[in-house]
Amino acid sequence: MQKITPYLWFNDQLEKAIHFYISVFDNSRLIQLNKYESADPANPSIVEASFQLEGQTFYGLNGGPMFSFTPAISFFVSCRNEQEVTDLWDKLSVQGTVLMELGTYPFSEKYGWLNDQFGVSWQIGMWNKKQKITPFLMFSGKQHGKVSDAIRLYTSVFKDSQIINKEETEFSINGLEFMTLDSDIEHAFTFSPATSFYVSCDSQAEIDLLWEKLSEGGKKQMCGWLEDQFGVSWQIEPVILEKYMQDKDPVKAKKVMEAMLKMSKMDIEKLEQAYRS
Repeated sequence: MQKITPYLWFNDQLEKAIHFYISVFDNSRLIQLNKYESADPANPSIVEASFQLEGQTFYGLNGGPMFSFTPAISFFVSCRNEQEVTDLWDKLSVQGTVLMELGTYPFSEKYGWLNDQFGVSWQIGMWNKKQKITPFLMFSGKQHGKVSDAIRLYTSVFKDSQIINKEETEFSINGLEFMTLDSDIEHAFTFSPATSFYVSCDSQAEIDLLWEKLSEGGKKQMCGWLEDQFGVSWQIEPVILEKYMQDKDPVKAKKVMEAMLKMSKMDIEKLEQAYRS
């Protein structure tokens, strides 16, 4: 099971986006699509999904217009050759917006940066990376100069973490590699909860630790969400939650949902009580 999973918040285009991405990337599939009854009469159902792109797991949500994707978090796709770069560019750029034209750059013989038709940001280039799709965090504006601090925090908080290169621009936590950029260019965007990172926790002790360490200097929010001191959003959730929410008994799943919606930090014991009640 993937410990840390990118989580994408769509404005009611989740299913369309998943079908699009599966058509673009190899070794891709829909894992599960769930619909939960909501307590909000204006939005009677919540649609959430898990899917794989290039064998890597992603989560998605039909969350409405509250949040929008920004290029502050993009996904870097490592390609084997120029043809693969061009093929992916041609597919992902349909109805999208070009941020850096596809071409030759000092750091790559073939590279381009775009926002796709749903607003998700992709960098496509020729790099020989084992991980095909890598989250890419750009620290700009008031976050400029904080890459090293962020990497030190993340690699100290999560187990099985390491700094991959000497320049401290690449790191991995719990098996997921990240790339970073310290940009001194002023941009009109910053990190957004539209792209967060879902952390599956095995115990209450792990939830407690990550919740306190990652939220220090940031913001604690509802339903296991938090924003760290750099503005990056995380969801600190127990592994058991997914099992409960997908239970065949809709009454049990609803009770767990109602309990979760009242929580800030996730409480495994209270979720278990709701499930058994």
